Amino acid sequence: MSNTTQWFERKFGFSFSADLYPNLCIRLRGTPARIEELLRDRPHHLLIRRNKEKWSAQEQLGHLLDLEPLWSARVDDFIQSKKDLSPADLQNRKTHEANHNARNSSDLLRDFRSARTALAEKLATLRPEQFAQALIHPRLKQPMRLVDHLYFVAEHDDHHLAKIWSDLRS
Repeated sequence: MSNTTQWFERKFGFSFSADLYPNLCIRLRGTPARIEELLRDRPHHLLIRRNKEKWSAQEQLGHLLDLEPLWSARVDDFIQSKKDLSPADLQNRKTHEANHNARNSSDLLRDFRSARTALAEKLATLRPEQFAQALIHPRLKQPMRLVDHLYFVAEHDDHHLAKIWSDLRS
């Protein structure tokens, strides 16, 4: 059973230096490998098992994949110097409607790795000063620098990896 804090209850303070962007880029690049490690050699029935109507481990992975277009769009928002970041679907409709449990986990992993690699490659094209640029986050209603966005994504990844880890242990 997972005791992780609910994502929408999290509060974020972004007081660290924008110079930390390389650390966050490498953390994001490493997420697919960490998920692969968590899911390796797990029987399919455990990957699709739901705990009290919560998402299964495979649905958690699918959710991360579902959000990759949003993370990429938000990087584009910074590149284009928009005022606000693109909004998220706070109901997670895409994940609820996707039927990720019907997919092969190796396909989900491959697709997630591909999408995350594309995001990492986009970030690699940016200049260091771009990571200090700030836009308004639509839900948090606070300025968020690009480096803060990367931290937000990495924390979101870890939130779901912790849920996967906890669920597969129970």
